[in-house]
Amino acid sequence: MANKEELVTIPARKGKAARVAKGGRVKVINTHGKQVIDTWAFNAADVREFMSMEHSRAHLLKVIPAVGDAMLTNHRRPILTIVEDTTPGIHDTLIAACDSHRYKMLGVHGYHESCTENLALAMREIGVEAPETPSPLNLFMNIPVAADGSLSFQAPVSSAGQYVTLRAEMDLIIVFSACPQDIIPVNDMMPTEAHFAIL
Repeated sequence: MANKEELVTIPARKGKAARVAKGGRVKVINTHGKQVIDTWAFNAADVREFMSMEHSRAHLLKVIPAVGDAMLTNHRRPILTIVEDTTPGIHDTLIAACDSHRYKMLGVHGYHESCTENLALAMREIGVEAPETPSPLNLFMNIPVAADGSLSFQAPVSSAGQYVTLRAEMDLIIVFSACPQDIIPVNDMMPTEAHFAIL
């Protein structure tokens, strides 16, 4: 087998899903540096069990996971562990995936791509229906929590080529969305493609 990583493109504003065996590693690359990647993981044997931010926060007792931290499912079992992070370590577990309702609230008239739609379409591409849209692990997303408890949407602090590597703790389906948000600065106002590799 070749040692070279086989990169899979997550097109700008779109999603991509893949199956990963237990013990497999997935390298998620912020190719251009300022792109948020909404990330979901589902138990391959039963997609009704999925990575859950609320269960993970209760387990980790923090809002930003770091290297060595395992994300839990809604059944409180480990599903993904962060094993490498070359970024400054700023990610988000608080913000829901964007959807058509969010864009209407932001003043968008008509169609706008969304991470919610990207999740459903990406899973259908591999023959699976998403049971719902869980709150994602928003890799590279910068949502500072101020001393008074308030939140703000800021541009990512990652640089081009930086990456996070995740280890599968069960056979799973992983789904990524190169977030299409271009109304507020979470993608530095310019959504771009990103890449991943299953190692």
